[in-house]
Amino acid sequence: MSAIKTFVKDPSAKLDYMVDWSAWLGADTIASSIWVTPVGLTASAPSNTTITATVWLESGTVGSQYTVTNRITTAGGRTNDRSILIQVSEQ
Repeated sequence: MSAIKTFVKDPSAKLDYMVDWSAWLGADTIASSIWVTPVGLTASAPSNTTITATVWLESGTVGSQYTVTNRITTAGGRTNDRSILIQVSEQ
């Protein structure tokens, strides 16, 4: 299991975050993707390709950390989650 990726963002920034699933997928592909976002962050424009999933995140409270989870279902019927950690800090 790999370490959770951590990103630092300003509370006023609206940025895109991507999870690359290609190493885990093998020959399979992403059929659907959802993002589980905690209260305090605003998620918008979720999208995916056959191997990546992307979401735009904005807001957040300075000094707070938020775990955001991407949950995919593959064309082959597998499901899996990957999380990223968002640390909010004045930039």
